[in-house]
Amino acid sequence: MKRKDYLSWDEYFMSVALLSAQRSKDPSTQVGACVANEQNKIVGVGYNGFPQGCSDDELPWAREGAFLDTKYPYVCHAELNAVLNAISTNLMNCRIYVGLFPCNECTKVIIQAGITEIIYLSDKYKDTDQVKASKIMLEKSGKISYRKLETKLKGLEISFVPPELF
Repeated sequence: MKRKDYLSWDEYFMSVALLSAQRSKDPSTQVGACVANEQNKIVGVGYNGFPQGCSDDELPWAREGAFLDTKYPYVCHAELNAVLNAISTNLMNCRIYVGLFPCNECTKVIIQAGITEIIYLSDKYKDTDQVKASKIMLEKSGKISYRKLETKLKGLEISFVPPELF
């Protein structure tokens, strides 16, 4: 008899997104994203961070201050990186899993890439103009659905100890 406590596809892909977020050097917000195709294969993964070649030690991580002294003009969001890191240029009908509901800039990328579903964990910035703009664009596009991941899982434990040593 097979086990019954295995991860659903949604839980699996969201777990990959959350694990990817752990690569982020951002001291305040770690976000990861995972793009999966119609065959339930991962085709792209990303996390929030600076562009390649831009030192994590030389650019600012601040959230407040003069614009150029904050992280905002420099950070690439997880969704953008997942699309740019994709192993295919064709992301038509793919799903993107992300910890936070996408901002307006990432939503543009998602729409243009042909992704048709957004699955997220948190919409804590729903009252911001950026997320309001995202939802307006998603509604107007008429081809992309979004939903909050519903799961009974509270978390997962990952062990680097080989199973034979448990």
